[in-house]
Amino acid sequence: MSLTAHERFHLKKFVKELELYKARHTEFVSVYVPEGYELVKIIQHLQQEQGTATNIKSAATRNNVIDALERMIQHLRLFKGTPPHGLAVFSGNVAAREGQSDVRVWSIEPPIPVRTRMYRCDKDFQLEILRDMLNVKEVYGLIVMDARDATIAILKGKTIIPLVKTHSEVPGKMKAGGQSSMRFQQNRELAVKAHYKKVGDYLKDQFLMMEGLKGLLVGGPGPTKYELVEGGNYITNEVKKKILTIKDITYTDEFGLQELVDRCQDVLAQEEIAEEKKIVNRMLELLGKNQHMVAYGKTEVMKALEQGVVDVLLLSDVLDDATIDEFEAVAKKYGTTVHLISTETREGVQLRDLGKVGAILRYAIVT
Repeated sequence: MSLTAHERFHLKKFVKELELYKARHTEFVSVYVPEGYELVKIIQHLQQEQGTATNIKSAATRNNVIDALERMIQHLRLFKGTPPHGLAVFSGNVAAREGQSDVRVWSIEPPIPVRTRMYRCDKDFQLEILRDMLNVKEVYGLIVMDARDATIAILKGKTIIPLVKTHSEVPGKMKAGGQSSMRFQQNRELAVKAHYKKVGDYLKDQFLMMEGLKGLLVGGPGPTKYELVEGGNYITNEVKKKILTIKDITYTDEFGLQELVDRCQDVLAQEEIAEEKKIVNRMLELLGKNQHMVAYGKTEVMKALEQGVVDVLLLSDVLDDATIDEFEAVAKKYGTTVHLISTETREGVQLRDLGKVGAILRYAIVT
């Protein structure tokens, strides 16, 4: 599962804030609640930890731990149930001076489901699980194949995860003795087609409904990869539309998967920014053809947002966090789609130069 730009922004901001705090002793409480896990069981566990904390020798540490647990318990009781993706909760005394009390609690429903249950009391908030979520990149499908073998996998970040390996019954190019060349060739062609169909079925099963899939990368030696993709109805149109590139490679096994990824670095780099470029270009085209369907600049866009007429909001990543938060809060009220746009592309620079904020409107506004 991949993160949207604003999901990544908010998660990164959350982690960055909690990284600022350090406890003098092991008194910061971190709790991760997996998706589907009952909050009442977490609360009961924290109550038990409160009882255990009474045995801490240092009065200051003891009080800070008990207070942090109490604040967390009170906070969890505000939830009607565990959110769909689980929950990460953090609490502790973050007062600047020792002996003072400023016990705070933070919680976030992560954009990627929590799989781990954790309770930890330490000098730091335990943020590694959230950091790992930030490192999750888009998922790409990988297919390496020839007339006899195929390996299907996904690329998640820098990790290749094999899914399916299949071997066909296609005979070698040398015919068996006593068999006519024509008959042998016909049998071989039928076996190759059966192999292609099986690979196409695997692709449909694995990738047609895969969440977060950005596209498919296909590779292999010789012409067989083109025969699979273009030669017949082996791959459904819905899956075929997801194919980003076809590359010549040497192998059809795990080595082939790595070779395919290496050969596709240019494609992968472009895909990461393609969506941003597309949405900015859409705004710029409208600006040229029908300027009443577009707004840009902080003041004009905020005015349109508050009127509820913004369909898509574009925010440059050079904006400060407070401004991004302000625009997103208003956008959320009206169901506006938000895109955070980097300045790594020419289009992103154009948005920055237009006032760092742009909008595609639901209908034209003539002022």
